[in-house]
Amino acid sequence: MARRCSLTGKGVQAGNNVSHANNKTRRRFLPNIQSRRLYSEALGRSVRLKIAANTLRTIEKRGGLDGFLLSSSEATLPSELVRVRRLLEATKATA
Repeated sequence: MARRCSLTGKGVQAGNNVSHANNKTRRRFLPNIQSRRLYSEALGRSVRLKIAANTLRTIEKRGGLDGFLLSSSEATLPSELVRVRRLLEATKATA
């Protein structure tokens, strides 16, 4: 299971634990990945995604899943979400 946000691409970072004696040992900083179902108002259905917790705040800031996908470029989105983005554009054009 990849520890990567499917929308923003946020992943694992590496760093050091530093003790009081200034000893350094390697560690991993894991992102807070959550499995969520986000509802698309334009499509009338939900989409299941694995996203970081701070990405959920960004989605709310941009006006929900529809607003987030329409404001993102297709190059940064995974293939399944590019398909959803194109469906959103098609429904927006017909409306």
